[in-house]
Amino acid sequence: MNNVSSVQLTRDCEAVQIPIGTTLTLPAGTEVDITQTLGGTYTVHASGGLYRIATKDADALGMDPAAAAQTPIAGDPAGPVDEKAVWEILKSCYDPEIPVNIVDLGLVYDLSIEPLPSGRSKVGVKMTLTAPGCGMGGVIAGDAQQKLLDLDGIEEASVEIVWDPPWHQSMISAAGRARLGLE
Repeated sequence: MNNVSSVQLTRDCEAVQIPIGTTLTLPAGTEVDITQTLGGTYTVHASGGLYRIATKDADALGMDPAAAAQTPIAGDPAGPVDEKAVWEILKSCYDPEIPVNIVDLGLVYDLSIEPLPSGRSKVGVKMTLTAPGCGMGGVIAGDAQQKLLDLDGIEEASVEIVWDPPWHQSMISAAGRARLGLE
């Protein structure tokens, strides 16, 4: 979503301050401008700052959390995960300031899938951020890890932030460049 809409929080709401990554509570009645709704999360502007609100708190914005939740990608819950499904679920993860998913931004550097004795899979992701000082790294990595764990066929998932090689705009995919108007 790129259209800004203004709402008043209907209840106290947990939020993560962007870009420092500090968790705080925005009180009921706070006026917020919803600036981005991608990947099931919300970026809002309030009190002179930007904040990320999770899907579970969509009701505080007057929205249905169930409708905001990502539709799970179907697979075999007892079997190994399909690599294509892993890439698709990673494409549902967004930096709260940039309207391009982490895959098309070129932030995912490595993906490994290992079979486990249970028949399910262990997934490892190495990713970076657009800026080393970004405090949102843990939030973005945690979002990616949780989405991976929710994917059928995955028993274990880890997402590691790495800095080598340093990220550069040339790593953005053609689709990401088009979305950002860089072409």
